[in-house]
Amino acid sequence: MNDPIIAHTAHGLRVATVQTPGVETVAVALHAETGARFERPEDNGLAHLFEHMVFKGTATRSARAIAEQMEDVGGNLNAWTSRDTTVFHARLLARDLPLGIDIIADLVTAPRFDDEDLAREKQVVLQELGEARDTPDDIVFDHLQEAAFPGQGLGRSILGHEDSLDRLTSDDLRGWLASHYGNDRLTLVVAGKLDHDKVMRMAERAFPNAGGGPAPVPEPGRFAAGQFSDPRRFEQAQLTSGYPAPGHYDPGHDAAALFTLAAGGGMSSRLFQEVRESRGLAYSISAATTPYADAGLMSVHAATARKDAARARDLIERVLAETAATLEPAELARAKAQAVASLLMALEGPQGQGDYLARQLLVHRRWVPAAEVVARIEAVTVEAARAAGAAMLAHAPARAEIGAVTTGRKKAA
Repeated sequence: MNDPIIAHTAHGLRVATVQTPGVETVAVALHAETGARFERPEDNGLAHLFEHMVFKGTATRSARAIAEQMEDVGGNLNAWTSRDTTVFHARLLARDLPLGIDIIADLVTAPRFDDEDLAREKQVVLQELGEARDTPDDIVFDHLQEAAFPGQGLGRSILGHEDSLDRLTSDDLRGWLASHYGNDRLTLVVAGKLDHDKVMRMAERAFPNAGGGPAPVPEPGRFAAGQFSDPRRFEQAQLTSGYPAPGHYDPGHDAAALFTLAAGGGMSSRLFQEVRESRGLAYSISAATTPYADAGLMSVHAATARKDAARARDLIERVLAETAATLEPAELARAKAQAVASLLMALEGPQGQGDYLARQLLVHRRWVPAAEVVARIEAVTVEAARAAGAAMLAHAPARAEIGAVTTGRKKAA
């Protein structure tokens, strides 16, 4: 991956570009440093609803025109909302980059927010919420997040809930735009076949309003060992456990991530081999870490037969503890190889390069070459990985389960 060029427009928008040799396409994305954890409790779902509503039309384009103009040139346009960020992204032929930047800018600088559109789109989001609730292996992670961070922005659902969505108005959307989408909170990233100077001129025209004002600050994440159980009967029981993990800026983040990868990151991991292969107690099982600026979560998920749920839960906890105590050098080496390969493979195309560049700028506020990340990964010792695992497992876990009751109090869905 080539080194990027990072600059700011006269109106305060950060622009980062990276050229990808041998391609005829570009990936363009606008990253907003805002998401569900920035909402007030009564506005839960606002960030995600905002992401939906900007596609309903702008001052110069209808919803249909947005779709047709992008697809007329063979491009694709989409967006997603997380707890920390909201991203609007497109893939196009390089010659159509001006259109891509113009449409994305139009979405977040001149959305229409029509009341009739809002009423219809609320129904769409409610259908999305209903679909998630009917998908146990999807919604169980929302329940785990809430159990791990109860009553906090990090714990609330990204989709919101019926009562909060019903209360949201067009004025709420306009207020969110004004307070969260100033140029000082936006980063435009373009990767592929491009000319940086031309991208800067496009950005200057497309994002003329500096915005600004005090940056919204979310409440800090505080882990708690909460419990959630939904005993409804399904074909499989969904079990999750969560432990406090290092955040982005914690020096122990890499060791914790590698411990988790060795414990449950692939088919060769201890959890997969012990729980699925040796005992047949789960159809699928995995572990992952999710870092935030001020907190983190190490989570384990297993899909198992209802009758096997309690045994699977006990075995998972035993395997995690054994891994923290006896992680072998070969296991750590394998986890390092997986982490490095995943990183470098993702950097082979414009989309992956743009995503990586944006992540480094939003998290570390600087360009972090992949070689630096690889060096950090390779420097983690067995002792450090074991210690990171033991530190996470020293806390009582948060738990969420659907389809079985193995521990904790019951709670209605």
